[in-house]
Amino acid sequence: MTALATAKPNTGIRTTFERIWTALAQGFAAYVEARSRTAQIERLNAKSDAELAKLGIKRDEIPR
Repeated sequence: MTALATAKPNTGIRTTFERIWTALAQGFAAYVEARSRTAQIERLNAKSDAELAKLGIKRDEIPR
């Protein structure tokens, strides 16, 4: 009687690669989101107090 192996080869390597890829993708997404938020804050800081008032925002409400 012959036994056949049905395990997938390189499963450990594939899983490790997928974990690394997932971590990199999540890190990149966080970086892009942070840059977007920073750009939005910079645009608000560039506005005058009168422009902010028209938007219903006070300067001290803008995150630093």
